Amino acid sequence: MENYKEENQIQIELSDEVAQGTYSNLAIISHSSSEFVIDFVRIVPGVPKAKVKSRIILTPENAKRLLFALKDNIEKFEKVNGTIHLGNEPDNFFPPLGKMGEA
Repeated sequence: MENYKEENQIQIELSDEVAQGTYSNLAIISHSSSEFVIDFVRIVPGVPKAKVKSRIILTPENAKRLLFALKDNIEKFEKVNGTIHLGNEPDNFFPPLGKMGEA
């Protein structure tokens, strides 16, 4: 297990299993008045069905903090590696999705 410590405030443990990560190529975001739910999905080309691999539930405040953290990290990444291009996808492109839980 690895340990991370920042400014002597909090110690975060990262197990070997979690450190391996879970690959996702689609995130589906929904919300209520009290929480945001992010489902991370892996879509495999040619396979019509995909499963949620991980679900993260956040308060609205923490969802906004995540937005700011992602924006900051993308800006830093692009300064070093160049602009991230999304290909020929139109703005707001979403792949066709069935209803959650649909067989």
